[in-house]
Amino acid sequence: MTDTTAPHRQDGPDWWRQAAVYQIYPRSFADSDGDGLGDIPGITSRLPYLAELGVDAVWLSPFYPSALADGGYDVADYRNVDPRLGTLDDFDAMVAEAHRFGIKVIIDIVPNHTSEDHEWFQQALRAGPGSPERERYIFREGKGENGELPPADWESAFGGPAWSRLPDGWWYLHLFAPEQPDLNWENPEVRADFLKTLRFWSDRGVDGYRIDVANALMKDVADPLRDMGPRSYDEQMAELADGTHPFWDRDEVHEIYREWREVFNEYDPPRVGVAEAWVKRHRLVLYARPEGLGQAFNFEYLKTGWDARELRSVIDESLRTAQDAGASATWVLSNHDVVRHASRFALPEGTDSNEWLLSGGTRPEADAGRGLRKARAASLLELALPGSAYMYQGEELGLPEVASLTVDELQDPTWERSSHTRKGRDGCRVPLPWTRTGPSFGFGGEDGAAPWLPQPAYFGELSAEAQEGEEGSTLELYREALRLRHKLVGSDESLTWVSDEDTAKDGVLHFVRPDGWHCLTNFGTSAAPLPEGEVLLSSGPLTGHELPGETTVWLRDGAAEG
Repeated sequence: MTDTTAPHRQDGPDWWRQAAVYQIYPRSFADSDGDGLGDIPGITSRLPYLAELGVDAVWLSPFYPSALADGGYDVADYRNVDPRLGTLDDFDAMVAEAHRFGIKVIIDIVPNHTSEDHEWFQQALRAGPGSPERERYIFREGKGENGELPPADWESAFGGPAWSRLPDGWWYLHLFAPEQPDLNWENPEVRADFLKTLRFWSDRGVDGYRIDVANALMKDVADPLRDMGPRSYDEQMAELADGTHPFWDRDEVHEIYREWREVFNEYDPPRVGVAEAWVKRHRLVLYARPEGLGQAFNFEYLKTGWDARELRSVIDESLRTAQDAGASATWVLSNHDVVRHASRFALPEGTDSNEWLLSGGTRPEADAGRGLRKARAASLLELALPGSAYMYQGEELGLPEVASLTVDELQDPTWERSSHTRKGRDGCRVPLPWTRTGPSFGFGGEDGAAPWLPQPAYFGELSAEAQEGEEGSTLELYREALRLRHKLVGSDESLTWVSDEDTAKDGVLHFVRPDGWHCLTNFGTSAAPLPEGEVLLSSGPLTGHELPGETTVWLRDGAAEG
C-alpha cells in the first residue's frame, strides 16, 4: 500500500478549489456491525481505502437521527448521530482518522425542512394554531367552504400537493415528503439555531458543508398565497430566472448565506460551503460568491449528454460562471439522486431514464460495455478539468445503476408520492460491494445481515477486491488518475483549448492545462490522430498513434516536468 499520509494534499484556506471529493452515502458505504445498514465506524474502517484511492475530501450525506422517510434527509436532530449509525464519539473518531490521512470532511446540512419527528414540529402540533411554536414552520388555513382545499396549488418535488392537513384543519407546507415539514426562515429562532448547528460541527473538526436544496429556504408566504397554475415541477424549474418564484431561488435566500459565511470565517482555515441549487446558470453565481457559500454544484455538466460540442460549451460557460463568482468550478457525473453515469452512457441517446427504470432496465437494453467505456473516458476528462471534482461512491468501481429492483424493494418515497409513476433513486444507492463473495459482498462483513437494499449477483466481480491490483480495472484507473492529478495540478486553474470548433464537431475535445498537461477525448466511434507526447494515462487501450473512439488520454509535452 502506498503512503496514505498524503503530503501532496493541499492545506490552507484554498484546499477546496481543485479538490477531489468523494461522496459517501453512509447507509450504503460500509456496515461495521452487520445489521444491514452502513454506519460511521464502517466509514472509519474504509478510510485507508479512500486514502489509497487519493481523494482530498469526503462528503457525507445525512447521518443524523431520522425515520428514513427520505433516505436520511428527514432530520430529527441536527446535532447528533442516528444511533443505528453510531455515536458522536464515533463521528469524532472518524474525523480524527480522516484528518490523519490528510482527508477533509464535508457534511450535509438540510436546512429547508426537518423531520416530522423533530422536537420543534412535535411542539408545533401540540401547541396549536397561532402559537410561537408553529411560527417555526409554515402553517396556513385551507381554501374552500370548510378549509378542505390546500392553501395554494404548490406541488411537491416528489409529486402531489406540497401541503398536508392536520386533524385541527390547518395545513403545513412540505416541498418534499409530508414527513418533511418546511421551516419558516423568516423566523429569527430558526436562523439562530442553524448558526448554532454550524458551530457545533465546525468545533468538532468538520471542514465544510454541502447545503441541501440551498435554493428553497425562503418563500413568499404573504397572504394571499400565489397559485402556480397547471405547471409541473419540472416545468416550474425550467422557468426560474429572476428570483421571484414563490418558493424556488428567491433573492432573499442570500441574506441567510451571508450570515453563514460570517460563521465559516470564524475558523482557521475558514469552513467551506457548496450549494445544491438547481437554478439557471446566471443565478448560480449568487450562491458561489465568496461572501456566500463559496461554491455551487454544476448540474449543467451532469445533464450534458455524450456530445463534444455541447460539452465544450458547458465547460466554457461553467468556467466563466465560476470566475464571475470568484469561485472554482465544480464537476460531477453521478450522485445519490441520479442514474449512475455508467448506465446513462449505456443507453441510446434520448432514453427516458424513468421509463427505463420502470422496465427493470430491459427497455431499451443497456450496452454495459459501451457504457463503462464512455464512463471511464468521461471520468478521466472530468478529473483533468480545473476546479473541484465530486465523485460518487462506487463510480471508481464502474458500478452501474441497479435498475432491476422490484417495486416491493423500493425505499425512496418518490415511488409512492408519484402514484407509482416514478421509480425513484434507490438504484444508485444500493450498498457497495467490497469482496467477491459473502452474503453482502463484504458490505456487512462475513456474517452480516442482508443489506437494506439488495445487491445484484454481478456485484461480486465489480467489487473492490476483484479490481484490486488488476491492470486496466476501473479502480486502478481512478487511483492512477488521482495520483497523477495531485502531481499535475497547481494553483493555476486555467484551461486552453487546442481543438477548435470544427474539431469538436468531429467529436474530439483537446485542451491543455498548465505545465503541458494535455487531455484529449474522442467522443466518436472511429479512431482519431494522437498528437506527439508522453502518454501518462488513458481510459482504454491505445492503438499506435491513434486515439480510439470513446476514449480519453492524458499526455505530457516535452516542456512539462513531473
